Amino acid sequence: MPATAATTAASTARPVTVIGLGPMGQAMVRTFLDRGHEVTVWNRTPSRAEPLVEQGAVLAANVKDALRANELVVLSLTDYDAMYAILDPAADALAGRVVVNLSSDTPEKTREGARWLAGHGATMLTGGVASSPSGIGDTENMNTFYSGPSAAFERHRDTLGVLTRPDYLGEEPGLAALMYQLGMGMFWTSMLSMLQSVALADAHGLKAADILDHARATLGSLESFTAFYAERIDAGNHEGDVDRLAMGVASTEHVLHTMADAGVDTTLPSTVVELFRRGMAAGHAADSFSSLLEVLKADRPAA
Repeated sequence: MPATAATTAASTARPVTVIGLGPMGQAMVRTFLDRGHEVTVWNRTPSRAEPLVEQGAVLAANVKDALRANELVVLSLTDYDAMYAILDPAADALAGRVVVNLSSDTPEKTREGARWLAGHGATMLTGGVASSPSGIGDTENMNTFYSGPSAAFERHRDTLGVLTRPDYLGEEPGLAALMYQLGMGMFWTSMLSMLQSVALADAHGLKAADILDHARATLGSLESFTAFYAERIDAGNHEGDVDRLAMGVASTEHVLHTMADAGVDTTLPSTVVELFRRGMAAGHAADSFSSLLEVLKADRPAA
């Protein structure tokens, strides 16, 4: 009988080990299994593996067995400290492995991790998953940033590509972590701003649902604003022809006073006002609000 697409995919699917079975790790294991991959799993709390074993995963007795089971090892852990805690006792089993670390941490921590793994004969690919667990398996709309040795990435591109769309950034191991943290910085600040507005609405007897359409429209408008300002920022143009920081200060102060009048926590709007005022003090009153970038930039030694 001719092979079907499903049997062909299953026969060419490479085996993989997944270490860390929180919600994200479990979603990854289920997706690998659904796409015909043999999956070995390990978790500090073995009971988390039980439903996955029922679906076909193999539970390794210990970390060394999990590492030795397959060349490709995916880590889904809290951070890089967790990686060291788990892998260091089993370091003699790392040689020859390609470790795809999808744990969140700083770019510098990822660089240190890559050096540590290389010292034990392993290759590390850094990953930043731009998806919640529910989006794993959506290879059209969800993506994961990867960086590290290109040969290792190309060898395992298809396997990693069943989780989300792979977005390879380059050889430098910190790039994927940097891109991930850039996104998280925007995400958490934006979502916190939404909660701030909901708190204000609540103080006036409104529910989140009452302002949902307004919230969607406001946050949705950021797409056009980011594109507009990004081009000007890269050109070094903070001209106050469209907006002026002095007007922005007044606006942010009005937000702060509205929050304070309602008895809502003012930590976030106070911080925003403080940044705008610092920009004014630096002489940017007549410039665009984008001139606040100069306040936010890291200090660099003169060339």
